[in-house]
Amino acid sequence: MPILNRAAELQDEVAGWRRTLHQNPELNYDVYETAAFVAEKLKSFGCDEVAGGIGRTGVVGIIRGNLGAGATIGLRADMDALPITEASGKPYASQTPGKMHACGHDGHTAMLLGAAKYLAETRNFAGSVAVIFQPAEEGGAGGLAMVEDGMMDRFGIAQVYGMHNMPGLPVGQFAIRPGPIMAATAEFTITIKGKGGHAAMPHRAIDPIVIGSQIVSAMQTIASRTIDPLESVVVTVTKFHGGDAYNVIPEEVELAGTVRTLKKEVAATAGERIKAICDGIAAAHGASVHVDYDSNYPVTFNHAEQTVVAGDVAAAIAGEAQVHREIQPLMGGEDFSYMLEARPGAFIFIGNGNTANLHHPAYDFNDEVIPHGVSYWVKLAETTLAA
Repeated sequence: MPILNRAAELQDEVAGWRRTLHQNPELNYDVYETAAFVAEKLKSFGCDEVAGGIGRTGVVGIIRGNLGAGATIGLRADMDALPITEASGKPYASQTPGKMHACGHDGHTAMLLGAAKYLAETRNFAGSVAVIFQPAEEGGAGGLAMVEDGMMDRFGIAQVYGMHNMPGLPVGQFAIRPGPIMAATAEFTITIKGKGGHAAMPHRAIDPIVIGSQIVSAMQTIASRTIDPLESVVVTVTKFHGGDAYNVIPEEVELAGTVRTLKKEVAATAGERIKAICDGIAAAHGASVHVDYDSNYPVTFNHAEQTVVAGDVAAAIAGEAQVHREIQPLMGGEDFSYMLEARPGAFIFIGNGNTANLHHPAYDFNDEVIPHGVSYWVKLAETTLAA
């Protein structure tokens, strides 16, 4: 089944919503204007219920089908932007300095609104569809907040599905896989305390910069010498702060970074090794060290049955040759993982074409994707909730 005619007809309207959202990005849980925009649209579509304030600023709309009783499925989009200064050059670029939709959440929100409008018009399904608009995906765990706020039980959601755009994947194509599709994330902060001194007399100091440099190098052995080569792990130091003058050895240095894995046990081993490496190197130099290691998003794990359904729906829209059913897992994190821990479901990627990468200042969601995304959501609902 190709793109829905009605989805194609809605493209310009949905693109207009998307560009309005793009001009007015909001961060984390502070998506008040975005949430109000979403709620107003859902009410105007005639949704049977529109609930705000879920997971602090999340919005859920309920659309009941005309084909009798049945289950409720959840369709989720994220709403928050990123703290990046936009450099896309688009006429609808961000009007808020230092904030932009650099991950396409404006497109995700707009496509799900388009699907909600269609589903509210037709209601050609049994049971109910819950359209979920989530805050704080970019590091704030808004997905967890909505789950902990009782969303799944409150609306009787039996299955849940998510979608994200993918630059580099052609428009009209989809990518999915069963099992782990995105990584678990963890963050670490390492504080090294040495003994400051004159740069010309390093023998009288305990240099935390040298110690930190050795720690950075040694942590590269976690992937190369600690973890099974057939397992996936990324250990990356992204911050190295210390010192203020050319001729002063500082007293203290701070390192920070991230760990990405596809298994909980690998994440635990990586965390243990980071602490052991830091303790050993610091002790060898007579310094002290403190490691904060915080697990963040869990693995985004697609359930087998729902992955087949999602892939089949994508194939019905785009053609089987346009659906990559065994994509390699990505080492980025995604807090839709919390919803997949609470209910069975699947997360799919939709092609954004040859655009700048996610989280890049020149990124922009491709409006040509809209009919494909709207069609996918609609057909997923109608297929899953067939009478």
